[in-house]
Amino acid sequence: MKYAGIVLRNTKNSLSSVDVVPVFDALLSGGVFVDEIDVLAYDVPSKVSAALLRLSTECDGVFVVCAPVLLASAKEAISLACEEKFSEEYLLETEDCLFAVLPEGKRGSEIVRTEVVPRVDKRRHHTYARVILRTCSAPRDAVRAAMKRADEAGGGKLSLHATDEYGCGRIEVIYDQDTPKMTADEVVRILATDLKDYIYAMEDVTLAERLVEALKLHKMHVSTAESFTAGGVGRAIVQVPGASRVFFEGINAYDNKAKKERLQVNEYTLMSKGAVSDETAYEMAAGLLKAGNCDLAIATTGLAGPDADGTTKPVGLCFLAVGTKERVRVFRFHLTGDRETVTRTAINYALFLAYKEIS
Repeated sequence: MKYAGIVLRNTKNSLSSVDVVPVFDALLSGGVFVDEIDVLAYDVPSKVSAALLRLSTECDGVFVVCAPVLLASAKEAISLACEEKFSEEYLLETEDCLFAVLPEGKRGSEIVRTEVVPRVDKRRHHTYARVILRTCSAPRDAVRAAMKRADEAGGGKLSLHATDEYGCGRIEVIYDQDTPKMTADEVVRILATDLKDYIYAMEDVTLAERLVEALKLHKMHVSTAESFTAGGVGRAIVQVPGASRVFFEGINAYDNKAKKERLQVNEYTLMSKGAVSDETAYEMAAGLLKAGNCDLAIATTGLAGPDADGTTKPVGLCFLAVGTKERVRVFRFHLTGDRETVTRTAINYALFLAYKEIS
């Protein structure tokens, strides 16, 4: 079976973009493998119509992705091409082809999972299953090697798909109803074994969700002391429903004076070692624990860039501390990328280290 995608965008504006990745990732996760993707100008209806007419005769499914404001125009173009009207909000089904008009981004991916994939499965009389592994800080070479071994064990009968965003990875194992369960289990086992140091979940959940779950399980409270991540770790935690049961406080100690007054970081440490140092991160976490209001402490300090701090320390250097009343451990990382990439990656690493500390 063949499937195609059409992306409608303003091709005259080089800065114009459509967030298509979540939509096509959702199709892939459902075992709907898109063979062709055409990017077309929304304001050239003749080309859109020609593409729809051609694909409707060549494909079993055509998925149009666009900005929400263009949904009505896209539906009209499809109706004209196949001479039928939409009886559903996003889907139009003919005898030969299934059409879907999808908004970009997360909303489009949700429609794919809840409406498009089930309809495709019904038409092809074939279902696909998937297993998701979530990782953090996994080296790319390690992921590639594990996936190669897993693919060989699967004999090419399964589809493996990996994505990574700000240090958090998502590996999907997709297989159809005819794949032997033993084969699928062996592929998952290889991935889980080879990447065991980096896996935090065998389901599609965020790091913050997993950390909150672990804190509830152990009846623990967490506090955060953040410098260059400016509250990002705490914000990720409180976005999880039920976080109020486990989150005590978050201190954004950006300035050195705040580190001294709020967290009791020693002035000598700041003068001799600097704000971005192993020792400062340690004392920030220790200051939270000394207050006696938390069982787990997370502290971050680093250089997000684009400018350094006037020392020889490189942009991207950061120290992340996690600790309990028994011990505090500090981890050093040198992250690459722009300011947002460095800070968001550090936030994820801090959540991951905290989860590992209590799990």
